[in-house]
Amino acid sequence: TECVSGCVCPAGLFDDGRGGCVKQNDCPCIHNNEFYSSGDKIKVDCNTCTCQKGIWTCTEDVCYGSCTIYGSGHYNTFDGKFYDFDGSCEYVAAQDFCGDKNSSGSFSIITENVPCGTTGVTCSKAIKMFLGVSDDSQYISVIKYVGDDVRYWNRTVGLYLVIETSNGVMLIWDKKTSIFIKLSPEYKGKVCGLCGNFDDKANNDFTTRSGLLETNPLDFGNSWKQSPMCPDVTQEVKPCDLKPHRKSWAEKECSIIQSEIFKICHSKVDPLPFYEACVHDACSCDSGGDCECFCSAVAAYAQECIKAEACVFWRTPDIC
Repeated sequence: TECVSGCVCPAGLFDDGRGGCVKQNDCPCIHNNEFYSSGDKIKVDCNTCTCQKGIWTCTEDVCYGSCTIYGSGHYNTFDGKFYDFDGSCEYVAAQDFCGDKNSSGSFSIITENVPCGTTGVTCSKAIKMFLGVSDDSQYISVIKYVGDDVRYWNRTVGLYLVIETSNGVMLIWDKKTSIFIKLSPEYKGKVCGLCGNFDDKANNDFTTRSGLLETNPLDFGNSWKQSPMCPDVTQEVKPCDLKPHRKSWAEKECSIIQSEIFKICHSKVDPLPFYEACVHDACSCDSGGDCECFCSAVAAYAQECIKAEACVFWRTPDIC
């Protein structure tokens, strides 16, 4: 807190950190380098925090988890771990069939990653979702389920197809390369796959299919492939090194993420990993569709901003 008693203010009043003197009850609070007056409320994830006498008091609701897979192999896990993985195969994105082979579960989401461009990066092009069982199924538009224990609804919202199930799983897909998976709090610590384990600890997200904790994202990602016939990924692809002539264009286009347009969000969501992912994607999409790759990368940052209650109107007739 910035509110301190001292010789700068008359007795009984406090320096509010902004050059004024206030009563203790009116002390402001700080969040992401911004001042809030006493009584102001902010949203932090699904909780509401209220400024009282210079201290935040927050509700303690358990929030939905959210995992994002977008562009050429970018992952942001339920616990907020950011990493890249470019495998060409089908992989488990998230499921609650964890542990031994006979473990029971209620859902499994598989992402089919295919090469996009000539640099070796891969994009998620198709989704399979299983409800109630974990055997083979149709693509996202047709979901196979057994019995009446799990029901689902699908609807289109703007650019996105949204699928919601009765067992607390929501899948949002732009029908191109961006997938958002949301899980209800009851799945905390009970899921596994490329999206991590949703236990509020990012440092153990790289848990392999066999239950080992890896430090290398490639070894972790390889363990979640569905077919042993797919080759393992052995090295990280750096498309801007392979296509240096695209790098300056990519940096120029992606600078929108670090520009004034997104300024309201910068203090709430670190733009750097999203900017780097955007440059990576803009370099890699060299077989047409480079604007789509760029737009998906910016949209992923905009989505995180919306979650942090910083709504940015960035799309224009010229941009995406």
